[in-house]
Amino acid sequence: MTAPGGCGLFDSDPEPIPEPDPLQPVLDEARALAAAYDRLAAAQPDLSGRITPLAEDHRAHAAALAILIGAAGPSAGAPVPSAPAPAALSGLRAAESAAMKTASASARTAPADRAALMGSIAACRATHVEALR
Repeated sequence: MTAPGGCGLFDSDPEPIPEPDPLQPVLDEARALAAAYDRLAAAQPDLSGRITPLAEDHRAHAAALAILIGAAGPSAGAPVPSAPAPAALSGLRAAESAAMKTASASARTAPADRAALMGSIAACRATHVEALR
Protein backbone atom coordinates (compact mmCIF):
# COMPACT_ATOMS: atom_id res chain seq x y z
CA MET A 1 0.00 0.00 0.00
CA THR A 2 1.32 3.47 -0.82
CA ALA A 3 1.12 6.52 1.36
CA PRO A 4 -1.51 9.09 0.48
CA GLY A 5 0.04 11.91 -1.51
CA GLY A 6 0.37 15.39 -0.15
CA CYS A 7 -0.28 14.79 3.53
CA GLY A 8 3.37 14.69 4.58
CA LEU A 9 2.62 12.21 7.34
CA PHE A 10 4.83 9.54 5.84
CA ASP A 11 7.53 11.84 4.45
CA SER A 12 11.17 11.59 5.41
CA ASP A 13 12.62 12.40 8.83
CA PRO A 14 11.23 15.39 10.71
CA GLU A 15 13.14 18.66 10.82
CA PRO A 16 15.70 18.67 13.65
CA ILE A 17 15.01 20.99 16.57
CA PRO A 18 17.61 23.76 16.52
CA GLU A 19 20.07 23.97 19.40
CA PRO A 20 19.62 26.99 21.67
CA ASP A 21 22.17 29.73 21.12
CA PRO A 22 25.11 29.45 23.56
CA LEU A 23 24.50 33.06 24.61
CA GLN A 24 20.90 32.40 25.64
CA PRO A 25 21.87 31.94 29.33
CA VAL A 26 23.57 35.35 29.32
CA LEU A 27 20.44 36.90 27.83
CA ASP A 28 18.21 35.14 30.35
CA GLU A 29 20.37 36.41 33.22
CA ALA A 30 20.28 39.98 31.88
CA ARG A 31 16.50 39.91 31.71
CA ALA A 32 16.16 38.30 35.14
CA LEU A 33 18.55 40.77 36.77
CA ALA A 34 16.79 43.78 35.23
CA ALA A 35 13.45 42.48 36.50
CA ALA A 36 14.88 41.77 39.95
CA TYR A 37 16.26 45.30 40.24
CA ASP A 38 12.92 46.73 39.07
CA ARG A 39 10.99 44.74 41.65
CA LEU A 40 13.37 45.77 44.42
CA ALA A 41 13.18 49.44 43.39
CA ALA A 42 9.38 49.23 43.47
CA ALA A 43 9.38 47.51 46.86
CA GLN A 44 12.03 49.79 48.36
CA PRO A 45 11.90 53.18 46.64
CA ASP A 46 14.75 54.52 48.78
CA LEU A 47 17.07 52.22 46.79
CA SER A 48 15.73 53.27 43.40
CA GLY A 49 18.36 55.89 42.65
CA ARG A 50 21.12 53.44 43.46
CA ILE A 51 19.87 50.40 41.55
CA THR A 52 17.86 51.74 38.60
CA PRO A 53 21.03 52.47 36.55
CA LEU A 54 22.09 48.85 37.10
CA ALA A 55 18.73 47.61 35.80
CA GLU A 56 19.13 49.87 32.76
CA ASP A 57 22.53 48.29 32.03
CA HIS A 58 20.93 44.85 32.03
CA ARG A 59 18.11 45.97 29.76
CA ALA A 60 20.68 47.36 27.30
CA HIS A 61 22.60 44.07 27.42
CA ALA A 62 19.40 42.09 26.89
CA ALA A 63 18.47 44.22 23.88
CA ALA A 64 21.92 43.80 22.30
CA LEU A 65 21.97 40.05 22.96
CA ALA A 66 18.43 39.55 21.65
CA ILE A 67 19.40 41.23 18.38
CA LEU A 68 22.65 39.27 18.14
CA ILE A 69 21.08 35.86 18.66
CA GLY A 70 17.66 36.60 17.18
CA ALA A 71 15.85 35.85 20.43
CA ALA A 72 12.16 36.34 21.06
CA GLY A 73 10.60 38.50 23.78
CA PRO A 74 11.60 38.51 27.41
CA SER A 75 11.49 35.44 29.58
CA ALA A 76 10.33 35.42 33.18
CA GLY A 77 12.69 37.03 35.64
CA ALA A 78 14.09 35.47 38.76
CA PRO A 79 12.34 36.36 42.00
CA VAL A 80 13.86 39.21 43.95
CA PRO A 81 14.50 38.65 47.63
CA SER A 82 11.76 40.08 49.84
CA ALA A 83 14.23 40.72 52.64
CA PRO A 84 15.28 44.07 54.07
CA ALA A 85 17.54 46.20 51.86
CA PRO A 86 20.96 44.92 53.04
CA ALA A 87 19.91 41.28 52.58
CA ALA A 88 18.20 42.03 49.26
CA LEU A 89 21.31 43.82 48.03
CA SER A 90 23.51 40.91 49.05
CA GLY A 91 21.20 38.57 47.11
CA LEU A 92 21.53 40.77 44.04
CA ARG A 93 25.30 40.94 44.55
CA ALA A 94 25.43 37.13 44.57
CA ALA A 95 23.27 36.98 41.43
CA GLU A 96 25.50 39.57 39.71
CA SER A 97 28.61 37.59 40.67
CA ALA A 98 27.17 34.37 39.24
CA ALA A 99 26.04 36.20 36.09
CA MET A 100 29.50 37.76 35.71
CA LYS A 101 31.00 34.27 35.73
CA THR A 102 28.56 33.14 33.04
CA ALA A 103 29.41 36.11 30.84
CA SER A 104 33.16 35.65 31.44
CA ALA A 105 32.98 31.99 30.44
CA SER A 106 30.98 32.94 27.34
CA ALA A 107 33.58 35.57 26.42
CA ARG A 108 36.36 32.97 26.57
CA THR A 109 34.53 30.52 24.30
CA ALA A 110 32.62 32.87 21.98
CA PRO A 111 33.63 33.47 18.38
CA ALA A 112 35.47 36.75 17.80
CA ASP A 113 32.35 38.57 16.60
CA ARG A 114 30.67 37.87 19.95
CA ALA A 115 33.60 37.93 22.38
CA ALA A 116 33.81 41.71 22.68
CA LEU A 117 30.16 42.02 23.70
CA MET A 118 30.53 39.17 26.19
CA GLY A 119 33.65 40.74 27.69
CA SER A 120 31.87 44.06 27.99
CA ILE A 121 28.90 42.45 29.72
CA ALA A 122 31.18 40.53 32.09
CA ALA A 123 33.04 43.72 33.01
CA CYS A 124 29.79 45.59 33.60
CA ARG A 125 28.50 42.83 35.84
CA ALA A 126 31.76 42.92 37.81
CA THR A 127 31.26 46.65 38.42
CA HIS A 128 27.72 45.94 39.62
CA VAL A 129 29.09 43.48 42.20
CA GLU A 130 31.30 46.28 43.53
CA ALA A 131 28.52 48.88 43.36
CA LEU A 132 26.32 46.70 45.57
CA ARG A 133 28.87 46.50 48.40
